[in-house]
Amino acid sequence: MDFTNKNVVITGGTTGIGLATAKAFINSGATVWITGRSENNLQKAAEEINSQKLMTLVCDTSKIEEIAILEKTIALSGNKIDVLFLNAGIANFEPIEKVSEANFDAQFNTNVKGHFFTMQKLLPHLAEGAAITFTSSTVATAANLGSSIYSATKGALNKIAQIAANELAGRKIRVNIISPGPVQTPGLENAVPADAKAFLAAATALQRLGNPDEIAKAVLFLSSDAASFITGTELVADGGYLNYALK
Repeated sequence: MDFTNKNVVITGGTTGIGLATAKAFINSGATVWITGRSENNLQKAAEEINSQKLMTLVCDTSKIEEIAILEKTIALSGNKIDVLFLNAGIANFEPIEKVSEANFDAQFNTNVKGHFFTMQKLLPHLAEGAAITFTSSTVATAANLGSSIYSATKGALNKIAQIAANELAGRKIRVNIISPGPVQTPGLENAVPADAKAFLAAATALQRLGNPDEIAKAVLFLSSDAASFITGTELVADGGYLNYALK
């Protein structure tokens, strides 16, 4: 897939799926902006990618005032966005009786509010025919123990994306959802213990965790002309997790 002369914005692009997708877009010719909360992590990502086509911006998209900084940066660049990959997210798994208000708010602010208002504020800067992809998760459909808040945030994202696909169709902007299953990322490392990772791998038909590069390829497909008649759709990339786990 060729993204030469295309401009891509990726929120949460310093590690895991976001970083892998940034690499894939740059390798396909795109100019890419990535955001992250940490200047240190952004610097590490920039050193790893090592490309003049990469721009970085410290931006916590759970905060409206920092989304405004992202919008201003894009506006000052003079470029229209061809691809917006809304990927920033956090996860905390615990039973309902242990969920605090702070934990609830942190996940909804990052995973839902951040995605919604980043999309809203960048709408004037999207090219006609642009592609937006939301990172959701199979947990939006599954009912795993301890995932009540995280799953709820992803379910909310799915509905926002579906409605956005209808509202933005007049500008030929396509909006889709990528829903990974268990993927080997720093986020997974931080969220679940080793025995839980082994369980997740065993719960897939392919009997392994996914690789961020595999999800990146799916995002590039949804963002490409090859998916020109696909909008409002959820692409599940889970190694057979949903079907296999229900057996």
